[in-house]
Amino acid sequence: MGDSGPSAPLVSRPFGVIMSGMLEKLKDFLQPGSPEEKLAAELDPDRMPRHVAVIMDGNGRWARERNLPRIEGHRAGSRTVREVVEACARLGIEVLTLFAFSRENWKRPKKEVATLWRLLEQFLKKENQTLLENNIRLTTIGSLEEIPPGARRELRRVMGLTSAKTGLRVVLALNYGGRMEIVEAARRWALQGSVRPADLDEESFARHLDTAGLPDPDLLIRTSGESRVSNFLLWQIAYSEIWITRVFWPEFRKLHLLEALVEFQKRERRFGALGPSRERT
Repeated sequence: MGDSGPSAPLVSRPFGVIMSGMLEKLKDFLQPGSPEEKLAAELDPDRMPRHVAVIMDGNGRWARERNLPRIEGHRAGSRTVREVVEACARLGIEVLTLFAFSRENWKRPKKEVATLWRLLEQFLKKENQTLLENNIRLTTIGSLEEIPPGARRELRRVMGLTSAKTGLRVVLALNYGGRMEIVEAARRWALQGSVRPADLDEESFARHLDTAGLPDPDLLIRTSGESRVSNFLLWQIAYSEIWITRVFWPEFRKLHLLEALVEFQKRERRFGALGPSRERT
């Protein structure tokens, strides 16, 4: 079920052993002496977020600034997805949820919408072997029944292929809306039959969300500088740390992900309680 409070703490292990292990996984991914390597060295592996969620925004504006068709922004954005997935896998993050297509996105021009689904289908065909080789599992949240048959078939094929993988879990939010997810969860709870209002609590309700079984996001990243959550994981981000960058999604790189992780580890997560420093005053 989805956690309704803070994520469970990671098991404590010798810092030096974990740090060297993480840097070893990043060795051929980061250039020696690069800003990325310096940021990675600042990270405490025991305080990494278990679940990172991303609102991938700015594809269209990136393309417009370059006098390119909007679809070229989406195409460039798909390349960013590959880099971020690989970085999260190497960093030992458990879950990466990407807001790929909202229920509101159907309002865009039909040609653009059709191309988005075609790009997804192409991406899955191209990257499915990479997912398998890197022990990555693919799952989705949202309603798949309304998406085009080709993309739906490809999603189900790759989800089946990777279902036994135990490393990073990549969750694509497709045809997804946070409010509708909560409404559907309420319906599923009510349809159980012999339940009473007194039986409903956060824990039992969370079992009916699309994210049941996953920890809530510790860190929510939004690109393009917008300061809103856009109907994304409304229940689950109650205690998430939010990191916003003005960088458009097609320009987002492992450098920016590492910046977000370093900033995340500097924050004092209190979940409504007083932090240790305040308790002493």
